[in-house]
Amino acid sequence: MKLMFFRRERQRVPSFEERLAALEKAGFTVTRQSSGGVLVRRADCAAVIQENGVRIRSVGRAGLWMGEEIGVLVDGGFQKFFEAPSGKRRPALADNLKAIHEFEEDLKEGLGLESLYNESLGTVSTLYLYDRLKDRDAGIPKRVWETGRT
Repeated sequence: MKLMFFRRERQRVPSFEERLAALEKAGFTVTRQSSGGVLVRRADCAAVIQENGVRIRSVGRAGLWMGEEIGVLVDGGFQKFFEAPSGKRRPALADNLKAIHEFEEDLKEGLGLESLYNESLGTVSTLYLYDRLKDRDAGIPKRVWETGRT
């Protein structure tokens, strides 16, 4: 009597270059940067990704393309807005939030990454800056109208 063993085929892990090619095929613009990362853009949304051994990691959260930099989503308590590293700010509109959410989901699918349930529910802010909490532990906090920021 001959015994047969059934084995599952091993899943083939695509290379980083194959994943980038899949992103281009899905309609993303892929640009290599001098820092070693890869800028991935589609419409007004962008993210920077890097290869980390076998894994792919995002250098930062996906955000809105503002000039030549990526503005990340910031929750100010009273309003969400996009803030670029240079300090430029732009209010977050519903269309922007929807576009970024779709961008992140399509990016994960194109790269063959897992999509987590809590992140699939909606957009996730990068920073949470509530004016009531700022400088709370340093005595009397300054109010928004006293800081000169709007």
